[in-house]
Amino acid sequence: MVAPPPATRNFAVDVVRASAAFQEIARTMGAQFLDKQEIIRLMMVSAIAGEHMVIVGPPGTAKSAMIDMFSRLIDAKYFEYLLTRFTEPNELFGPVDISAFREGRYTRRLENMLPTAEIVFLDEIFKSNSAILNSLLHVINERKFQNGPEVVSVPLISLYAASNEVPNDENLAAMFDRFLVRVLSDNLDSYHFHELMKKGISLELRKMTGRAVDGITPPPRQQGDIKAVISARDLRVIQSNFDKFMVFPDEFLTKYKGLIFQIRSEGISVSDRRAVKLLKLFAASAVFDGRTRVHDGDFFVLRHIWNNLDQVELLEEIVNPVVDAYYREHPDERRFIGPSASLDDLLTELGLIRELLTSGTELSDIQLFSQLKNLNEIKVALASLPGDAAARMIREVDQLLETVFASSKFGL
Repeated sequence: MVAPPPATRNFAVDVVRASAAFQEIARTMGAQFLDKQEIIRLMMVSAIAGEHMVIVGPPGTAKSAMIDMFSRLIDAKYFEYLLTRFTEPNELFGPVDISAFREGRYTRRLENMLPTAEIVFLDEIFKSNSAILNSLLHVINERKFQNGPEVVSVPLISLYAASNEVPNDENLAAMFDRFLVRVLSDNLDSYHFHELMKKGISLELRKMTGRAVDGITPPPRQQGDIKAVISARDLRVIQSNFDKFMVFPDEFLTKYKGLIFQIRSEGISVSDRRAVKLLKLFAASAVFDGRTRVHDGDFFVLRHIWNNLDQVELLEEIVNPVVDAYYREHPDERRFIGPSASLDDLLTELGLIRELLTSGTELSDIQLFSQLKNLNEIKVALASLPGDAAARMIREVDQLLETVFASSKFGL
């Protein structure tokens, strides 16, 4: 964990120490949630930057489960609630203080309620009523809560929300705008189906039998309380020194300007306020990796600033070429299957792709090109690993690519 900084200490070393904790959180969560690595990274990046994030997706796509585990891995005052249109303010902000009310003062008892929390999770946030939303806006925007005649500063680091759908009501636009990061969590594709079934069977049998199955270690939640990896205090130490990270080379800002204006030209609104705040997320992405300076790979954040789901693909088309170009030129820095891919991880992924491509299953052009992209990413990751085993796997990837390109679809 990060210790309080002496005035003379090497801050770069402390960033590396903090990064190790961030990476541990990502590894722990990545082991439990398939194909959610980018969402997990964004959760941590949001906390580092002190910004807010909403996860949108259909039921059963691990939205609540991810936020729940994340909250357990950070030693912080935590508050969560499932909102409905019938939720009353006292359920979030505390009951009225009766003794004070008798004396003519209208105040709430805030102990263990949202205004005292550092990490907050609100499920189905867009189903709440206007009384809740108005109070939440003040908390999110200003980190303040109006408790009767007194304005209370709240210790909120980040508020995470989940929703089954993107709000289309104008009355909810102000709340949606306060989430700098918007992430889509969808059902897993066929590529991950086998591993999903394997994990799912193990989990269901553990619930029924009370023991581990097939030698698979039970997740931390089944072993008791998850141990926190980092504390809210550690995050505040990083944030108190954030001026050291908010330094951006002219070349980076020039490329950022080009991306923002290209995004705007596609009809995706990005206000000047949001454009400035996004710089915090780029810096936080660098801190996550243990860097003190940003690079073009941090632009991945821009994939997640959509205002509606129709814009998701548009943003990927604009942002991916810039991010992919950077990692092609710097393969040693590439992120693949979480913060650090092992040879076993890559072998498993390669086996699943081989099985899919050689099974005779009819794939659409989009599915096929997606798997070819995955193969190239595996090849890049293998190239950064030492040893004969990695070299043999590279040859296997090349052979599989040759087989696919020799097929009738590419034989024109």
